[in-house]
Amino acid sequence: MLDDIDKRLLAVLQKNAHLTAQELSELLNLSPSQAGRRRQRLEAEGYIVNYAARLDPKRLGLSVQAFVQVQLGTHGPDQARGFARLIGLRPEIISAWTLTGDADYLLRVYCTDLTALNALIHDILLPHPAVSRVQSQIVMDQFKQDAPLPT
Repeated sequence: MLDDIDKRLLAVLQKNAHLTAQELSELLNLSPSQAGRRRQRLEAEGYIVNYAARLDPKRLGLSVQAFVQVQLGTHGPDQARGFARLIGLRPEIISAWTLTGDADYLLRVYCTDLTALNALIHDILLPHPAVSRVQSQIVMDQFKQDAPLPT
């Protein structure tokens, strides 16, 4: 069970994972050893899954972000596994969800340009034997960046 200090620790680490035990101790009013032990415990218990750097997609030449909805024509386990394998192999698909409603999957993609997005949709996704429909929405602007999880 998380106490208030654990929740505050998780909140500050989501904003800056580079904080040292000393810096955490100052923010949380703990000793550096207590702050370090709490971080280690939260890592060991699976609250902290990993640490990663956020990259600027535009600096990497990824100028098109889109959400792609995919509807399968058949819903057997083999078709779902085959489609999931395809999604796992594509680096431009950065996240994927299964959904309720009209679409079976929602994909978040980053591409270099519209030509690359078009190729992903028409040359990769639509030819898959389980796929019956693909619909895309191109992101015009992201006015709120991916935020930390509420703690």
